[in-house]
Order: sequence, then C-alpha cells, then structure tokens
Amino acid sequence: MSSPEPTYTGNPNAHPVSNFTSGISGTCLCGSIRVTITDSQLFTSRRGHLCHCANCRKIAGSYVSANLLLERDQVGIEDTRGTLKRYEDRATGSRKAVWRSFCGGCGCPIMSEPDMLPDKRIVKMGMFPRIPTPEMENFVEHKQEWEGSHEGLIQYATARGGRKIGE
Repeated sequence: MSSPEPTYTGNPNAHPVSNFTSGISGTCLCGSIRVTITDSQLFTSRRGHLCHCANCRKIAGSYVSANLLLERDQVGIEDTRGTLKRYEDRATGSRKAVWRSFCGGCGCPIMSEPDMLPDKRIVKMGMFPRIPTPEMENFVEHKQEWEGSHEGLIQYATARGGRKIGE
C-alpha cells in the first residue's frame, strides 16, 4: 500500500493578487499572531526590500529577509494567545534600538520597529500568502558569493539611502 501524497501549503500562485486589493493578512506558524496590512497599493508597483544585513539574516533564519516598511497605522496585530515577544536589538550600525517582535510559541519573526523611525513598522513578509515584488535591496555588499541577482532593484551597498550600487 502506497503512502498518501503529502499536502503542501504556501504556494503563492494559489492566491491571485486580485484577492489583496485593500490589504493582506497572514499568521505566524502556530496561528497565534495575525498581522493585517491595510494598503491598497501592495501589488500595484514594486514595494518593500530585501535585506542582507547580519541582523535581518539572523531574524529571518535565512540568507535574506523580505521586508516591507509601512506606516504604523497600516499594520494591525492580533495576539490571540499572548505569545508576541519583543527583543531590543542594539547591535545596529546606529546603536539605536530596533525592537524585533516574534512569536514566543513558534519563533516566527513578525516585525521590527526601529527607534529611528517611530511612526514605522518593518513587517517580515514570509508569513503572508503573497509577497510584493521588492523595489530595493539593502546591504548588497553583505551578500553571499553564491547568491544570484534580482533584476530591476535599487541596490544599496549597505543601508537604505546610502551609496547605491552601479552609480
């Protein structure tokens, strides 16, 4: 008797962009935390950024983090089981705190809130059914040698707003 076919989740192609005309919601892995982005422009142009800095790589558990910088009031957080935890990260280039939120139940990264940008939230996009096409890439000089390139992105050598690659 053969084993049943596994059921895979997370295929972004199963979620048409037209489903997200007013915003998008996603959850952490255990479902305790729901994040809702209210933004009708999510998929109308390039949005967000890929970050290769060491801190974003660590919080993402990967070689890059897909992030979206938003106004604070565009991001709603529901913490149904009280698992949202915050870590004060001061190992930043500016030495100013970046508050990194994650689920204490499953460890899923949720968002970052930099003291330098008190009206903003940087949402970690891996928990959403679709991710907007990024507009930029930060800390390009910190990429692994084997990483490929992404066409059409604004590339910053390090931090956003700093020296651009190719100019």
